[in-house]
Amino acid sequence: MTADPKTGLPTPSGGAVTAWLWCMIAMVFAMVVLGGVTRLTQSGLSMVDWRPIMGILPPLSAAAWEDAFAAYRRFPEYRELNYGMTLAEFKAIYLMEYAHRVWGRLIGLAFLLPWLWFVARGKVRGRTALALGGIFLLGAAQGVVGWVMVQSGLVDMPSVSPYRLTVHLVLAVAILGLLFWMVLGRTLVPQPVTDARRLARAALIALGLAALTVISGGFVAGIDAGMTYNTFPLMDGKLVPDGLFMLEPAWRNPFENPAMAQFDHRVLGIATMLAALAPWVRGRGLNLAPRQRLAVNLMALMALVQPGLGITTLLLVVPVPLAAAHQAGALVLLGLILWVLFEARAARARPRLDPAGATG
Repeated sequence: MTADPKTGLPTPSGGAVTAWLWCMIAMVFAMVVLGGVTRLTQSGLSMVDWRPIMGILPPLSAAAWEDAFAAYRRFPEYRELNYGMTLAEFKAIYLMEYAHRVWGRLIGLAFLLPWLWFVARGKVRGRTALALGGIFLLGAAQGVVGWVMVQSGLVDMPSVSPYRLTVHLVLAVAILGLLFWMVLGRTLVPQPVTDARRLARAALIALGLAALTVISGGFVAGIDAGMTYNTFPLMDGKLVPDGLFMLEPAWRNPFENPAMAQFDHRVLGIATMLAALAPWVRGRGLNLAPRQRLAVNLMALMALVQPGLGITTLLLVVPVPLAAAHQAGALVLLGLILWVLFEARAARARPRLDPAGATG
């Protein structure tokens, strides 16, 4: 964000850099949703090798498809889950995973090349350039973790490690959050100092709970916990189901026990909803600027929509479109919580400008 030369007050930083960051947010958002669909359609283990450069092209001939299918048939997923699958069925899951991997490569190029160009042109400098470089490194780590995750499902069991899956998800969400926070700082002029500063603690609590809910959702997905206990609010006829601590040692249960993983996700989801509604309840009696009130209202609305998506997904035994919408809703809710937090923090004091930051 830059300063107005006449008033000295912060002004939005538009231009090519901001437009590029918005494009990256859209691409990463789509990547997370596409990754969820890949998981839901059991497509992630269809590509049994990792060729970051040469793998940009799919099989282009009948012989190449037969080779890819033959490679897949050597691994547990085919033998234990998809035995007898036809080539046409294999192509469907292969192309889903292929789209997921190619989209990741496109994100890398769409980030790296403009970033280098903006640095060379002096459009981003100092802390901003370093922060963007750090985000690129996180993206590279995300790709490596993705392949390590796939490898875990190519050994003995036709299922990826829920721990690696969750790390893969959390990295993607962290990248999205960092990009969005950066865009907020570049595009929103801080409102006058109001009672919004009193919302900061509530927004931080909501953000922490939302992050924990996303993490627990990664484990729910990783062990297919959503395929069981498909009733609400009861689980197996009880609010607190039996078997929550059936695994030894006890610490494994939140991560590997379907009953505990789903129970935790339910509790955290409801807690997140209440925490996100709290600023709305408090905000009705506070002196808020119009944009601050809009952010709080939208966060409260999404805090109600998101549990509805989750419950419906559970009751219908995880249909792919609804499950994907639930995952997308989590990203939207996190973004709205970040917006409220940004407004609250920016209203507490005049923000410090980065003299070496971006100007484009």
